[in-house]
Amino acid sequence: MPQVTLTVNGKSHTVEVEGRTLLVELLREKLRLTGTHVGCDTSQCGACVVHVNGDSMKSCTMLAVQADGASITTIEGLAKPDGTLHAMQEAFREYHALQCGFCTPGMVMAAVDLVNKNPQGLSEKEIREGLEGNLCRCTGYHNIVKAIAAAQDVIHGKRATLAPAAE
Repeated sequence: MPQVTLTVNGKSHTVEVEGRTLLVELLREKLRLTGTHVGCDTSQCGACVVHVNGDSMKSCTMLAVQADGASITTIEGLAKPDGTLHAMQEAFREYHALQCGFCTPGMVMAAVDLVNKNPQGLSEKEIREGLEGNLCRCTGYHNIVKAIAAAQDVIHGKRATLAPAAE
């Protein structure tokens, strides 16, 4: 079986995998990082989004062997080592941008990438369009969009902390 060496959340791993093993399977089953969810098995829902070399990627669409040598960040690696939440995670909490929580890890990871790639800021419409590959069946997206809008100002240094959720 092929060996894959990759860095996940700052830690190097070398794992034997079958050639058909998906990255999401490697993360969940071999490395026991179960925050990355499998929602649809068809790459439609976005619950499995992780960052591969800094870019968001649906980990169910990538073979583990394709990630050889890559740096992967999962939802477990987004917070600081001391447990302090990333600004996007904190915004999702503060703005009640989740209900059942199943889509949340992928949604947060996609949102971080979207905000990082748009330092000029994003309008509500641009946020909604940027999340088209992530499905949520519970929230209606309203609070997700509000959370991302608030977090982008913190991430880009335009505001020191999140504004309290008003609604």
